[in-house]
Amino acid sequence: MSGDEKWMPVCGLSRLISQTIVCARVTGVDLILVWNEGRVVACERMCPHEQADLSLGRLSGGRLCCPRHAASFDLRNGQISYGWSSRPLRIYPVRIGDDQVWIDAGAIRSPAT
Repeated sequence: MSGDEKWMPVCGLSRLISQTIVCARVTGVDLILVWNEGRVVACERMCPHEQADLSLGRLSGGRLCCPRHAASFDLRNGQISYGWSSRPLRIYPVRIGDDQVWIDAGAIRSPAT
């Protein structure tokens, strides 16, 4: 580890693969872990556009679709679909080790920041 990295385990990899979307809380921030196209993505749980619970969303073509409106977010970079005005979805650094999904807790900011 270097700098402000603070890696911590948040979920078993096999659990995430079987459930596809798992909710987690890290340093007081609600997140979701998503198993998408063979890789793990960690992102904020609440939609930055309408604050809907994205853990209730669905996956389609590498995008996480908001359960409240027709917009979706690219899980590679967090960009919202064309035509919607919203900041990107926050994506957090993850890695896999010892059948666990680890997240860099030092990279997580509260929703107010």
